[in-house]
Amino acid sequence: MTASLFAAGLRTVVANLPAMLPAKDDHWRRAWGPIACGLPILGWVVLEDGPWVGLIVLFAGMSVLRWPVRGLRAQFGRGV
Repeated sequence: MTASLFAAGLRTVVANLPAMLPAKDDHWRRAWGPIACGLPILGWVVLEDGPWVGLIVLFAGMSVLRWPVRGLRAQFGRGV
């Protein structure tokens, strides 16, 4: 396991903790930290492990941040 995949896994676990708590704003305030940390880690994963592994890490990150992603989709008219 490369260091970038370890960092991505650690980021997923740490981002999951506040995502389990209820929030009135669809978790947007809690989502900015994992998004800001996840983007450089995603670039690092793509650089070290390739784009296919990067896509898997991207989808894993989106699954943790599912409520902000659904809220963003609702803003653009696609519904939930």
